[in-house]
Amino acid sequence: MQAELDALGSKLAQLVQLTKHLREENNHLRQELAQALSQGRQCHDKLDSAKSRLKRLLAQLPEE
Repeated sequence: MQAELDALGSKLAQLVQLTKHLREENNHLRQELAQALSQGRQCHDKLDSAKSRLKRLLAQLPEE
């Protein structure tokens, strides 16, 4: 009976450690996702700005 309790305690300790590791990894991935989303928005904004500038330049070109 004691061996079973010891084995269960060991498995519980492993589960606690794994849960801690997964939480840390999840937090890290959330931070990476937030950065990637922010960079994506910045790229989108830059692209929109470039499109606007190109449209203004094209509008200034003389018609053929």
